[in-house]
Amino acid sequence: MIINNLSKSYKSGAGSVPIEVFNDLSLTIPERKISVILGPSGCGKTTLLHSIAGLTKQDSGEIIQDERNSSISFIFQEPRLLPWMSVSRNIELVLKKVFPDKDQRWERISQFLDLVGLSDCTEMYPEELSGGMKQRVSIARAFAYPSSLILMDEPFQSLDLKLRIELIHAYTKLWDRDPRTTLLVTHDVREALLLADTIFLLSDRPAAIVGEFVVEVDRKERFLGKESLLAIEQRIYTAMEL
Repeated sequence: MIINNLSKSYKSGAGSVPIEVFNDLSLTIPERKISVILGPSGCGKTTLLHSIAGLTKQDSGEIIQDERNSSISFIFQEPRLLPWMSVSRNIELVLKKVFPDKDQRWERISQFLDLVGLSDCTEMYPEELSGGMKQRVSIARAFAYPSSLILMDEPFQSLDLKLRIELIHAYTKLWDRDPRTTLLVTHDVREALLLADTIFLLSDRPAAIVGEFVVEVDRKERFLGKESLLAIEQRIYTAMEL
């Protein structure tokens, strides 16, 4: 996916001065890799994701996706599960148009819930699940839908560190099985280091790319405190001070 000269501004109220979110932002998101947009809160990370997903219209610039399959899965900060539907029904809801056959849908639901460790929760309702379990459902739902691009808007931010790491492992387990172009936005350097193939560092508004860091460590060998990751972390913090 290629982002060319993207610009976006908005007004906070009538007669107010427009706030520039980004101006002529350009970057290339590698196909079938996990890329992370890392930057401070309020710098425009979510606006960028919404522009890619078509939820927000940019003022100028273009977003070029693979025309062969431009379908998108979106994992939000909140799981966004319908409370009156069971876990399996929440996932089935997004599959009906692409899998008309009910048996095929249910086989797919069962398969992906099993991969995130929720095979015993198919008929449970969201209120019966913990926060981490709900996000596992949203991750399973994103992969169950046959998208070419997965967008992730800080889906681990409300969880403690242990749960974050568990969910990151759950995500990478699914991704290793079915690699898809993934773009995660976060302000957490540790999340970025555990997940990313490439980290794009954004500045404050108007957001600009101030650093690009390739993480070549095999994801299966990554852990907090690993020396090679600490070296990249130091480079990121140095770039943040510029």
